[in-house]
Amino acid sequence: MFLHSHVTVMRVLVTGGAGYLGSILIPMLLNADHRVTVLDNFLYGQVPFLDLCGHPGLEIIRDDVRHMAGLRRALAAQDAVIPLAAIVGAPACARDQTAAQSVNLEAIRLLMRCRSKEQLVVFPMTNSGYGNCPPGKSCDEDAPLRPLSLYGRLKVAAEDVVLQAEGTVSLRFATLFGPSPRMRTDLLVNDFTWRAATDGWLVLYEGQFRRSVLHVRDAAGAILWALGRLAEGALDHQVYNLAESSPTKRDLCHVIHRQVPHFRWFDSDAGRDPDQRDYAVDTTRALGEGWKAERTLEEGIEELLKCYRILSGRSAYANV
Repeated sequence: MFLHSHVTVMRVLVTGGAGYLGSILIPMLLNADHRVTVLDNFLYGQVPFLDLCGHPGLEIIRDDVRHMAGLRRALAAQDAVIPLAAIVGAPACARDQTAAQSVNLEAIRLLMRCRSKEQLVVFPMTNSGYGNCPPGKSCDEDAPLRPLSLYGRLKVAAEDVVLQAEGTVSLRFATLFGPSPRMRTDLLVNDFTWRAATDGWLVLYEGQFRRSVLHVRDAAGAILWALGRLAEGALDHQVYNLAESSPTKRDLCHVIHRQVPHFRWFDSDAGRDPDQRDYAVDTTRALGEGWKAERTLEEGIEELLKCYRILSGRSAYANV
């Protein structure tokens, strides 16, 4: 995951820690001997930490990141903050724009006002900020940010707020995939794999659109990598693209087909995908700092197929 041996043990606050990424990240932080406080309102009724309740290094606070008093109490005596709390994804933000504005941007402004200058911040950004890259080219971290959705616009604005302060780094994550205790079946790879495993087919719109992807465990590992490097005084005010690969949606179908031979897809020009993102990102900067993805798209699909043999339905495993 990262070529970095020494990890400074810290007290870490993770807001939104019970979500798709957080429920993978929290055990990894604890396994690295960090003391972890999770601040979450458990919006989706998820229960990812029942097996960790006996861990002396874990504290759970049920509260909302928009409540100043609770946030201040949670921040007390912390060394670092990982603000995962968010209304995640364009559909969820479009459905409740007021909540999206207050959680995804105003709560970040509140956090940055309440934190001390000594508290490190690893900010989870999204590749959605790029919107589209020029055909045949990849977006590096200096490429213009042209988000196509409210979700993307709010994350771009929040990143700007975070990076104005010292002791901060932004990780621009590709679309995540893979199983998680707080499962999401509405992410691109997870969704296509679900449809292949259950329906056996899908209608494909704009199959030539590219999308950078990253295993959720590699995303969690990247947070640990950034946290350790920040503690050593590196990465400050830096931005990093993080992705494993950048297949087209049609490429993704072919990769799934190799593991689900009966899977079929039908290209259609009769409609338009509401998600018009089309991009691939350049990860040269992160690779140069010693980070790399360990799990391939193929491995993630294999894991998802196992996961979907467990799930009895998908309605409870999405943000919308």
